[in-house]
Amino acid sequence: MWLTGYGEWSNSFPGQLKNDHSPRWKGLHIPGQEDMVTADRATEETKMTPKFANYPSLRGKTVFVTGGASGIGAEIVTAFANQGAKVGFVDMDITGSEALLAQLDGTHGFAPCDLRDIEALKAAFANLAEKLGPAEVLVNNAARDDRHDWRDVTPEYWDERQNNNLRHMFFAIQAVADGMIAAGGGSIINMGSNSWWEAGGGFPAYTTAKAAVHGLTRTMARDLGDHRIRVNTVVPGWIMTERQKQLWVTPEALAKQIERQCLPDAIDPVYVARMVLFLASEDSAACSAQNFMVEGGSI
Repeated sequence: MWLTGYGEWSNSFPGQLKNDHSPRWKGLHIPGQEDMVTADRATEETKMTPKFANYPSLRGKTVFVTGGASGIGAEIVTAFANQGAKVGFVDMDITGSEALLAQLDGTHGFAPCDLRDIEALKAAFANLAEKLGPAEVLVNNAARDDRHDWRDVTPEYWDERQNNNLRHMFFAIQAVADGMIAAGGGSIINMGSNSWWEAGGGFPAYTTAKAAVHGLTRTMARDLGDHRIRVNTVVPGWIMTERQKQLWVTPEALAKQIERQCLPDAIDPVYVARMVLFLASEDSAACSAQNFMVEGGSI
């Protein structure tokens, strides 16, 4: 079982295969905790007692995030807002996005967008840039890790999965690159996955797209590097977002994943967001074309 907790998209797409969406999270405990603290409680305690860094270089920065309404994306949006950045995000979930926006202090923006529609993506980014200024940081977060049997995959479903998980990343980079060049630099963070690194089965269209993200990162790091634009990949492990808890987490599956990890704890989305902050900040000014793992040592 693997990640993700990216921004939630609508539940139905042309050619989408059926998935088992029955809740499996209730009563789940984290192995390795002496008092068997629940994962939900562990998440709350993590957020109640943060001892995290502040990045002065992020204050006032304009940051665009795809898939920002929920899961890892919402954690990233919130983390940048707390650093004093101006955050613009896109998502199909209008209700969730507006609720998140209402919780943030500062100047931020949301534009509804189906990222499979590249013209709509360009228009959404233009809308956010008009309100917040050109993006100085781009976080290509949006994806969907729906499970599917390789025997059932049609050409239409395959193409739709690539459009959901890969294609929009390139065109998002294309949309913000000129502004970053004009500004003298920037940071682009693409979201990868531990799934293909760990030879995960059960969703080949997804893992193929996520493997390709690393190629995109490295080639764009080369093409944009002369302009001091850094491009990196963050590789989350199995992150305990609400989507994962509801759809795929079982006590047995989580215990198996934690046994694979070097560290004995389930991974909260906050740690992915913290890695993204570092890569967006000037503290990582010499980092590009690299993978940054947040998977507890499972790879």
